[in-house]
Amino acid sequence: MNIIEDTERITAAAVQMSVEGVSKRFGGVTAVDGVSIDIPKGGILSIIGPNGAGKTSLLNMISGFYKPDTGRITLDGQDITSRRPSAVAALGVARTFQNIALFSGLSVLDNLMLGRHVRMRSGVFSSVVYWGLAQREDIAHRDACEEIIEFLKLQDLRKQPTAALAYGLRKRVELGRALAQDPKVLLLDEPMGGMNQDEKEDMARYVLDVNQERGVTVVLIEHDMGVVMDISDHVVVLDRGRKIAEGSPAMVQGNPAVIAAYLGTAKRGKA
Repeated sequence: MNIIEDTERITAAAVQMSVEGVSKRFGGVTAVDGVSIDIPKGGILSIIGPNGAGKTSLLNMISGFYKPDTGRITLDGQDITSRRPSAVAALGVARTFQNIALFSGLSVLDNLMLGRHVRMRSGVFSSVVYWGLAQREDIAHRDACEEIIEFLKLQDLRKQPTAALAYGLRKRVELGRALAQDPKVLLLDEPMGGMNQDEKEDMARYVLDVNQERGVTVVLIEHDMGVVMDISDHVVVLDRGRKIAEGSPAMVQGNPAVIAAYLGTAKRGKA
């Protein structure tokens, strides 16, 4: 299958993350099959495709939750293919999940503070021996979380347990927890899934603000094509584990292979 690519756009921007020929199999099922993607620094790249295309499996490899069977992944030229999720996060890759993964009994602020753990330096020993140092670090991390709460307009909810929040607000808190890691690259797995139109518009605005105001590279999986076409700089299309198209939103939208993938009648499982 021919892959149509907007190669001039790819090479014009500095590549922050590179995915090179990665594959992942589960028994006899190939979830991702030799996919290569260059992720330009400071942009918004969307990965789209029908259910079962391999999108989430690809994000799981980038974030270290899965180890690729073949290929490699680099961040700023550093090979992270075999790194554990905690190590990938410490290097500047944060993510959200399809299903909300907050601690429901904790407050909004406490959930964000948990997101700061990859930036905390004071261990048990230093907390006991150098209490003042640990206290200053805790204050700094709280200040960073309070800034994110203000950025996401969650000030009135900072002490609320997340279980008491509406679905769209919980999605926003999960975005905040990922931002609390001070990421270079933010992986968003269906951040607007299950939202109503107003909530989608709010989340799309926050994603744009994260990218434009905070300078974070965004990799987005999203099924709402209106959102994808509105906010993406670059789009990659997967189908049955393979990349079938890549380029600008307008270029991908009119690609016959993409149209066929979305309108096909073959039964597909979820990636």
